[in-house]
Amino acid sequence: MKLSGDLKAFEARIGHQFAKPELLVRAVTHASMSSANRDDNQRLEFLGDRVLGLVMAEALLATDRSATEGQLAPRFNALVRKETCADVAREFDLGQVLKLGRSEMISGGRRKQALLGDAIEAVIAAVYLDGGFGAARDLILRLWGSRIERVEEDARDAKTALQEWAQARKLPPPEYLQTARKGPDHAPVFTIAARLENGKEAQATAPSKRAAEQAAAQKLLAQLENNA
Repeated sequence: MKLSGDLKAFEARIGHQFAKPELLVRAVTHASMSSANRDDNQRLEFLGDRVLGLVMAEALLATDRSATEGQLAPRFNALVRKETCADVAREFDLGQVLKLGRSEMISGGRRKQALLGDAIEAVIAAVYLDGGFGAARDLILRLWGSRIERVEEDARDAKTALQEWAQARKLPPPEYLQTARKGPDHAPVFTIAARLENGKEAQATAPSKRAAEQAAAQKLLAQLENNA
């Protein structure tokens, strides 16, 4: 299979030449363009998400050898969240080479955060299948670049990020409601719901109210990003 000119240019931008170009074609094919003879990128996105997570965990451990798990977790989340993936996709003009159905084209699919984030993960998986883990790791480190070093600046806690999301849309701050408490007094387990005025909400359970609030905010953020 020969790649089109725009996909050859994309290959050059990301710095990986495909031995199996059909993998790249599949990685940029959205479900709205799938057919019996054309696979979409959903399965690749599933795989790419896992490859990205492993590479980022490895990179964070190497970057800061003294960091605790509690310090690493928000940095990791900041690097792999859909918003960051979409930003990377935009930097390399991935949206311009996506194969979209007419409805997605009309609705601005080339700019959608969730769609771009999924697509860059599919590209990561395509490189992994084409060249192995080393090639995928090199790609990720190249695409994410200085984000890994400056991630501490971006690793806002989930409650802050959710409040900023609401403020940007002129919504009141989210509410955090305790919906359940289980366990003995010395080892309670709390269930907290994070709720926005627009009706969106998510629940999480943790050994402390603060941890449950953070987890609920993170879940709600993930939902909002996936629906963007």
